[in-house]
Amino acid sequence: MSILIDNNTRVITQGITGKTGQFHTRGCVAYANGKNCFVAGVNPKKAGEDFEGIPIYAGVKEAKAATGATVSVIYVPPAGAAAAIWEAVEAELDLVVCITEGIPIKDMLMVRNRMKIKQAAGGKTTLLLGPNCPGVITPEEIKIGIMPGHIHRKGRIGVVSRSGTLTYEAVAQLTEIGLGQSSAVGIGGDPINGLKHIDVMRLFNDDPDTDAVIMIGEIGGPDEAEAARWCQANMNKPIVGFIAGVTAPAGKRMGHAGALISGGADTADAKLAIMEECGFTVTRNPSEMGRLLKGLL
Repeated sequence: MSILIDNNTRVITQGITGKTGQFHTRGCVAYANGKNCFVAGVNPKKAGEDFEGIPIYAGVKEAKAATGATVSVIYVPPAGAAAAIWEAVEAELDLVVCITEGIPIKDMLMVRNRMKIKQAAGGKTTLLLGPNCPGVITPEEIKIGIMPGHIHRKGRIGVVSRSGTLTYEAVAQLTEIGLGQSSAVGIGGDPINGLKHIDVMRLFNDDPDTDAVIMIGEIGGPDEAEAARWCQANMNKPIVGFIAGVTAPAGKRMGHAGALISGGADTADAKLAIMEECGFTVTRNPSEMGRLLKGLL
């Protein structure tokens, strides 16, 4: 069991002919069941061609109709990435994973509003992961994104994080102490994104094969606090929490566009306090995440 993706997932790569799309599609195809999972690419100028045996279509709708794919991953450059997200939503895919970093906030606001309007009108809900995220992996089954596959092991611990590198850190620690992962999800560090911590925690809570979760956040925004309060009311699985940016000064952006303290409850200290109050086992030292979780099992 896993969340979001598994062995049966069929994936379209939007931007498959670009350097980044080629490199990471190759890596995903080589991982576990990737050869069967990655079934199509999209590039309007190269329809009818293929990338290392993967057929290329003019658009997402055609790719879906031809292959039965339900998920897309986006490596389109920033200027066209929001339009690529909308194309996948219009094709009524189940999940869109947008890896692209640096999409203008105005573009993301427009596409998110269009998604909300479509949903409110009774249209299909397409989940969006990202943008500016490493993607999602169900170890030893399928990876969709840019994470290093070799550090993951199949198991029963969920990982969700705003930071890509801290996702890898948590996973590597778990693997090193003999704990595998059910799924690891990088939700991305942009201020306007799709799935939030609370959405992924709901999925892990409902997954009978996830026993515990590491939840990693950052300074800026209310998402981690909202997720913690939901977990306090609804979740009885052990959770280790970490917030990056304890030493960040107010008003200074730290790496991710969304990692900006505006004051009040979005500092690392405030978020850690809320998580602790909600029953999380929290740490200020990221090197302790795996060890702390093992102690809770």
